[in-house]
Amino acid sequence: MRLYIVRHGETDWNRIHRVQGRTDIPLNDYGRHLARETAEGMKDIRIDLGYTSPLLRAKETAQIILGDRDVPLYEDSRIEELSFGSYEGMRAAGGEKDAQSEAFNRFFTDTANYIPPRDAETVPQLYERTGDFLAEICAREDLRDKSVLVSTHGAAMTALLNRIRGNLSVSEFWRDEVPPNCSVTEVEIRDAKPQIIREGVIYYKEKVKKWKTV
Repeated sequence: MRLYIVRHGETDWNRIHRVQGRTDIPLNDYGRHLARETAEGMKDIRIDLGYTSPLLRAKETAQIILGDRDVPLYEDSRIEELSFGSYEGMRAAGGEKDAQSEAFNRFFTDTANYIPPRDAETVPQLYERTGDFLAEICAREDLRDKSVLVSTHGAAMTALLNRIRGNLSVSEFWRDEVPPNCSVTEVEIRDAKPQIIREGVIYYKEKVKKWKTV
């Protein structure tokens, strides 16, 4: 089995460093462009089915990449973005950042000591639900010879990849930056064991600024 795990294209909230989480923000025109470029780059890759977060930005990215392929696309809430609760909608960086941004940005700079709002989700909870999704996919005998697109989000994608690496540390959640918009990581699954083959593949020509925002 092959998984092609992709982070969604850009949104207006990505552009202005506004915290999204579960807030359902669609792609902007540039995000659709990135998805179309990714679709072009992946046009010769066989894809038999897809899974997507139910959030619009991930779902539209998947639909654009799949294009005219006549394959099923399933929504799965286990690969939704981490919920940031009352932090969502806050400007986290730039000259107009909100007063609470320092507390939120600890999620990136000091994840072990990040304290989510009461109405938010924790990193261990994210690891649990994304891990459940991955374990189910790996165990599916009917998918053994399939190629599967997985369209998700920055933190959710990072949790999936960390699990594949065998790293469930909260303090070491971020090895690097958030995966760039529309970056693709290829994973091979043999005997129910996943292994990263290629990570962070970019199919578009533009140099996208790395942001520590999801």
